[in-house]
Amino acid sequence: APMGGPELAQHEELTLLFHGTLQLGQALNGVYRTTEGRLTKARNSLGLYGRTIELLGQEVSRGRDAAQELRASLLETQMEEDILQLQAEATAEVLGEVAQAQKVLRDSVQRLEVQLRSAWLGPAYREFEVLKAHADKQSHILWALTGHVQRQRREMVAQQHRLRQIQERLHTAALPA
Repeated sequence: APMGGPELAQHEELTLLFHGTLQLGQALNGVYRTTEGRLTKARNSLGLYGRTIELLGQEVSRGRDAAQELRASLLETQMEEDILQLQAEATAEVLGEVAQAQKVLRDSVQRLEVQLRSAWLGPAYREFEVLKAHADKQSHILWALTGHVQRQRREMVAQQHRLRQIQERLHTAALPA
Protein backbone atom coordinates (compact mmCIF):
# COMPACT_ATOMS: atom_id res chain seq x y z
CA ALA A 1 0.00 0.00 0.00
CA PRO A 2 1.34 3.37 -0.90
CA MET A 3 2.19 5.84 1.73
CA GLY A 4 -0.61 7.96 2.81
CA GLY A 5 -3.04 5.06 2.56
CA PRO A 6 -4.26 5.41 6.11
CA GLU A 7 -4.33 9.17 5.75
CA LEU A 8 -6.34 8.86 2.60
CA ALA A 9 -8.75 6.54 4.38
CA GLN A 10 -9.06 8.98 7.23
CA HIS A 11 -9.59 11.80 4.77
CA GLU A 12 -12.36 9.83 3.03
CA GLU A 13 -13.94 9.02 6.37
CA LEU A 14 -13.82 12.68 7.34
CA THR A 15 -15.30 13.66 3.98
CA LEU A 16 -18.07 11.12 4.44
CA LEU A 17 -18.59 12.31 7.99
CA PHE A 18 -18.76 15.97 6.87
CA HIS A 19 -21.04 15.04 4.00
CA GLY A 20 -23.34 13.12 6.41
CA THR A 21 -23.27 16.00 8.86
CA LEU A 22 -24.12 18.41 6.05
CA GLN A 23 -27.05 16.23 4.95
CA LEU A 24 -28.23 15.91 8.55
CA GLY A 25 -28.01 19.70 8.94
CA GLN A 26 -29.98 20.23 5.74
CA ALA A 27 -32.59 17.69 6.85
CA LEU A 28 -32.85 19.34 10.28
CA ASN A 29 -33.13 22.74 8.58
CA GLY A 30 -35.99 21.38 6.42
CA VAL A 31 -37.74 19.95 9.49
CA TYR A 32 -37.24 23.28 11.27
CA ARG A 33 -38.71 25.27 8.36
CA THR A 34 -41.66 22.86 8.03
CA THR A 35 -42.32 23.03 11.77
CA GLU A 36 -42.01 26.81 11.70
CA GLY A 37 -44.54 26.96 8.83
CA ARG A 38 -46.93 24.72 10.72
CA LEU A 39 -46.58 26.82 13.85
CA THR A 40 -47.30 29.98 11.82
CA LYS A 41 -50.40 28.35 10.32
CA ALA A 42 -51.50 27.21 13.78
CA ARG A 43 -50.97 30.74 15.14
CA ASN A 44 -53.03 32.18 12.29
CA SER A 45 -55.76 29.60 12.85
CA LEU A 46 -55.83 30.40 16.55
CA GLY A 47 -56.16 34.08 15.67
CA LEU A 48 -59.10 33.29 13.37
CA TYR A 49 -60.70 31.09 16.01
CA GLY A 50 -60.26 33.84 18.57
CA ARG A 51 -61.88 36.38 16.25
CA THR A 52 -64.71 33.96 15.51
CA ILE A 53 -65.31 33.44 19.22
CA GLU A 54 -65.27 37.21 19.72
CA LEU A 55 -67.84 37.68 16.94
CA LEU A 56 -69.99 34.89 18.38
CA GLY A 57 -69.81 36.60 21.76
CA GLN A 58 -71.05 39.82 20.17
CA GLU A 59 -73.91 37.92 18.50
CA VAL A 60 -74.87 36.35 21.83
CA SER A 61 -74.79 39.79 23.44
CA ARG A 62 -77.02 41.21 20.71
CA GLY A 63 -79.34 38.23 21.15
CA ARG A 64 -79.55 38.91 24.87
CA ASP A 65 -80.30 42.57 24.20
CA ALA A 66 -83.02 41.61 21.71
CA ALA A 67 -84.49 39.14 24.19
CA GLN A 68 -84.50 41.84 26.88
CA GLU A 69 -86.27 44.23 24.51
CA LEU A 70 -88.81 41.52 23.69
CA ARG A 71 -89.40 40.89 27.39
CA ALA A 72 -89.96 44.61 27.98
CA SER A 73 -92.30 44.78 24.99
CA LEU A 74 -94.14 41.70 26.22
CA LEU A 75 -94.57 43.22 29.67
CA GLU A 76 -95.85 46.47 28.18
CA THR A 77 -98.27 44.59 25.93
CA GLN A 78 -99.50 42.51 28.85
CA MET A 79 -100.13 45.69 30.84
CA GLU A 80 -102.05 47.15 27.89
CA GLU A 81 -104.06 43.95 27.66
CA ASP A 82 -104.87 44.14 31.37
CA ILE A 83 -106.08 47.73 30.91
CA LEU A 84 -108.20 46.70 27.92
CA GLN A 85 -109.61 43.81 29.94
CA LEU A 86 -110.58 46.15 32.77
CA GLN A 87 -112.16 48.57 30.30
CA ALA A 88 -114.07 45.74 28.66
CA GLU A 89 -115.33 44.52 32.02
CA ALA A 90 -116.40 48.04 33.03
CA THR A 91 -118.13 48.54 29.70
CA ALA A 92 -119.87 45.18 29.99
CA GLU A 93 -121.08 46.15 33.46
CA VAL A 94 -122.40 49.47 32.16
CA LEU A 95 -124.05 47.68 29.26
CA GLY A 96 -125.73 45.34 31.72
CA GLU A 97 -127.03 48.29 33.69
CA VAL A 98 -128.22 50.00 30.51
CA ALA A 99 -129.92 46.81 29.36
CA GLN A 100 -131.66 46.56 32.73
CA ALA A 101 -132.75 50.20 32.51
CA GLN A 102 -133.98 49.60 28.98
CA LYS A 103 -136.01 46.63 30.18
CA VAL A 104 -137.57 48.77 32.91
CA LEU A 105 -138.29 51.45 30.31
CA ARG A 106 -139.79 48.91 27.92
CA ASP A 107 -142.00 47.59 30.71
CA SER A 108 -143.12 51.17 31.46
CA VAL A 109 -143.87 51.75 27.79
CA GLN A 110 -145.92 48.57 27.64
CA ARG A 111 -147.89 49.61 30.74
CA LEU A 112 -148.50 53.00 29.19
CA GLU A 113 -149.62 51.41 25.95
CA VAL A 114 -152.20 49.45 27.92
CA GLN A 115 -153.31 52.66 29.63
CA LEU A 116 -153.44 54.47 26.30
CA ARG A 117 -155.63 51.86 24.81
CA SER A 118 -158.14 52.54 27.52
CA ALA A 119 -157.72 56.33 27.40
CA TRP A 120 -156.38 57.25 23.98
CA LEU A 121 -156.09 60.95 24.62
CA GLY A 122 -154.77 62.92 27.56
CA PRO A 123 -151.55 63.37 29.53
CA ALA A 124 -150.77 59.64 29.47
CA TYR A 125 -150.35 59.78 25.70
CA ARG A 126 -147.82 62.60 25.98
CA GLU A 127 -145.94 60.70 28.69
CA PHE A 128 -146.02 57.67 26.41
CA GLU A 129 -144.42 59.63 23.57
CA VAL A 130 -141.72 60.98 25.92
CA LEU A 131 -140.99 57.50 27.26
CA LYS A 132 -140.98 56.05 23.77
CA ALA A 133 -138.47 58.70 22.61
CA HIS A 134 -136.36 57.99 25.69
CA ALA A 135 -136.51 54.25 24.99
CA ASP A 136 -135.43 54.86 21.39
CA LYS A 137 -132.53 57.00 22.59
CA GLN A 138 -131.43 54.36 25.10
CA SER A 139 -131.76 51.69 22.46
CA HIS A 140 -129.42 53.70 20.23
CA ILE A 141 -126.96 54.18 23.12
CA LEU A 142 -127.07 50.45 23.84
CA TRP A 143 -126.42 49.73 20.17
CA ALA A 144 -123.43 52.12 20.18
CA LEU A 145 -122.04 50.63 23.40
CA THR A 146 -122.44 47.13 22.01
CA GLY A 147 -120.43 48.21 18.97
CA HIS A 148 -117.80 49.68 21.29
CA VAL A 149 -117.55 46.42 23.26
CA GLN A 150 -117.24 44.44 20.04
CA ARG A 151 -114.44 46.74 18.87
CA GLN A 152 -112.69 46.33 22.23
CA ARG A 153 -113.00 42.56 21.93
CA ARG A 154 -111.45 42.68 18.46
CA GLU A 155 -108.64 44.84 19.85
CA MET A 156 -108.11 42.36 22.68
CA VAL A 157 -107.96 39.46 20.23
CA ALA A 158 -105.43 41.36 18.11
CA GLN A 159 -103.47 42.27 21.25
CA GLN A 160 -103.44 38.62 22.36
CA HIS A 161 -102.25 37.62 18.90
CA ARG A 162 -99.39 40.14 19.12
CA LEU A 163 -98.58 38.85 22.60
CA ARG A 164 -98.37 35.28 21.32
CA GLN A 165 -96.08 36.40 18.49
CA ILE A 166 -93.80 38.21 20.93
CA GLN A 167 -93.78 35.20 23.25
CA GLU A 168 -92.90 32.92 20.33
CA ARG A 169 -90.07 35.24 19.26
CA LEU A 170 -88.87 35.45 22.85
CA HIS A 171 -88.99 31.67 23.17
CA THR A 172 -87.17 31.24 19.86
CA ALA A 173 -84.52 33.79 20.89
CA ALA A 174 -84.02 31.96 24.19
CA LEU A 175 -83.41 28.58 22.54
CA PRO A 176 -79.77 27.48 22.52
CA ALA A 177 -78.18 27.38 19.07
